[in-house]
Amino acid sequence: MGFLVQVLLTAVAVWVSTVIPGIDLGDGSTPAKVGTLLGVALLFGLVNAVVKPVVKFFGCVFYIVTLGLIGLVVNGLMFWLTGWTAERLGLPFQVTGFWPAFWGAIIVALTSWVLNLVYDRIADGD
Repeated sequence: MGFLVQVLLTAVAVWVSTVIPGIDLGDGSTPAKVGTLLGVALLFGLVNAVVKPVVKFFGCVFYIVTLGLIGLVVNGLMFWLTGWTAERLGLPFQVTGFWPAFWGAIIVALTSWVLNLVYDRIADGD
């Protein structure tokens, strides 16, 4: 159940990131857009679970030298990779460049953080 909630929260965060020019969800009906968002959320989770640890391992010196700020760039690149992969898989989701990916990744991270805080508070019954 926790996995499904994480996918749904990530899908909402990705949807919020579409306010950035250069991040496009494509045209289609509402159910089609929801399906696209769920697919992109799954793909984003997969990219972050597989590719990001490898990048962190090989780039650990850059994380230390930049005091972790390179993580913002890595997150942007992971979001850009997600958009590129989604297009290749036939999902109508586009990220047109690094800067939209950079800002989109920041929005996804902040939105996910807030949604997870709200969900945790609701789940705990506070």
